[in-house]
Amino acid sequence: MTKLNTKILIPIAFFAIYVIWGSTYLMNKIAVQQLSPFFLASIRFFLSSLLILFISKLMKLNLKISKKELLNTILVGFMFLVFGNGVFVWSLKYIDSGFAALLASTQPLFVLLLMRLIDNKKIKSKSLIGIALGIIGMYLLISQKELTTDDDTLLGMFMIFACVLVWSFASIYVKKAELPKSYFVSTGYQMLFASIILFFISLSFNEEWISPIDWNANVILSMILLIIFGSIVAFTAFNYLLKEVSTEKVATSAYVNPVIALILGWYVLGEQLSTQSIVASIILLTGVYFITSKKKTPKENL
Repeated sequence: MTKLNTKILIPIAFFAIYVIWGSTYLMNKIAVQQLSPFFLASIRFFLSSLLILFISKLMKLNLKISKKELLNTILVGFMFLVFGNGVFVWSLKYIDSGFAALLASTQPLFVLLLMRLIDNKKIKSKSLIGIALGIIGMYLLISQKELTTDDDTLLGMFMIFACVLVWSFASIYVKKAELPKSYFVSTGYQMLFASIILFFISLSFNEEWISPIDWNANVILSMILLIIFGSIVAFTAFNYLLKEVSTEKVATSAYVNPVIALILGWYVLGEQLSTQSIVASIILLTGVYFITSKKKTPKENL
């Protein structure tokens, strides 16, 4: 791939993970109001994988996959799509989409800590300030009595943090993992295997399966947008960026995603945020800024 192509593709890919992914919180929230979460995720990723692999075939991309690539693809697909996305969508049954996006904005904090533990990366003072602010922001978010009186809400919040942790680890793992060379093909296989796992999870949970004929118009539109833009465009862009730029830079999507999600959640669904949530989000995102912004320093420092 030429440097010119890279210079063009990287900004486009960042737009995809910033804006498109920010809107998927709303689309998932709408869809999960009628559809069971794991059933929803299974259908979404299965149809997305078929489209991706079909397009890959038309583009004459190499669909062959080695045993090692296969195992890594299944593992990465599980971490990103089964746990990181499937369980996250399940959590949206109990939490507003905007609030969930704020909780997910802790990803850069998790990435930083995991890189310290896994790669023994040094943490500079600026990042330590970010960690402190992140902890304060998270405490303010989850300590609100009006939000935590419901056991289901507490469970949903806990599972979202678990999803963010797993997603953050997967983001670091995929950097070194042996996967299909084509980002498009890699995305297709990840979604295919994840959809199969999600299918069996849905069955094990005895989820209700609703025929697409009975889906309401909003759910159908949300599913189409999730498949085309959320899955095919944005997730392919995500896989591309993880190989082309640093993991910390990819994690900066946590800056924009909550803003997009909050605006759409307020405008479309009438979701509201308490004053404490707004203050917490400002503190939290400031912490994220301290973690991910950096001056020109030696590569071994974060």
